[in-house]
Amino acid sequence: MKFSDAVKIGFDTETTGVDPSNARIVTAALIVRGGGRTIRSFQWLIDPGIEIPEEAAAIHGVTTERARAEGRKPRGALDEIAGNLATALSRQSPVIAFNLSYDWTVLDAELRRNRLPVMSERLAIEPRTLVDPHVIDKAVDKYRRGSRKLQPTCEHYGIELNDWHSADADASAAVLLSEKLFERFPYLGLMRPADLYQSQQEWRREQAQSLQAYFRNERKSGAKYNPDAVVNGEWPIQAMDVEENAA
Repeated sequence: MKFSDAVKIGFDTETTGVDPSNARIVTAALIVRGGGRTIRSFQWLIDPGIEIPEEAAAIHGVTTERARAEGRKPRGALDEIAGNLATALSRQSPVIAFNLSYDWTVLDAELRRNRLPVMSERLAIEPRTLVDPHVIDKAVDKYRRGSRKLQPTCEHYGIELNDWHSADADASAAVLLSEKLFERFPYLGLMRPADLYQSQQEWRREQAQSLQAYFRNERKSGAKYNPDAVVNGEWPIQAMDVEENAA
């Protein structure tokens, strides 16, 4: 089946922080698009059980007070999110997230923290239909100048949204961006899912090594210079230690 005809699931989380091993999910969204189906959106607002830092709330708009008043307890919501993703992947549907290794790792950490089955335990096979337009864009258009964050990347490909940094908007943007990439670079659609999956692992590793070398080069990185910089290149999930909830 052509990528353009497939039922695609966009996935995004908004969290309490940037470290996926410690961050808690505050909002999550799954966007179902393609395959002749009406676009559907599934969203979750979660009380993470900890204070939401002001800098995080300023990005996604959910304060600690709102999460406590309106949010669901993590365990049930996380089980629903993971269950829906497992169903989609078991049907070989593309699951798409921008900078997927962050969302996949934070979800894994949250499932472990709440003593729920992780994605690898829910799936009989490796999730070969994971798609990361962030990794793919940096691989197929390696030397383009400018920011590679979600919004400027979408703007480069002619994608316009009215809202950014909400889970549903970013999940939608990831799907639209992946469609543009497969349209502009047709050879992506000729790759078997297993080959694209492996390629994304290799591309992510190469990109991390390049960025790490940049940070360690004082002449090139300037104020960002860090001789001990380490950039994690694992994809789709990063190794980590997670402390389980006592409850």
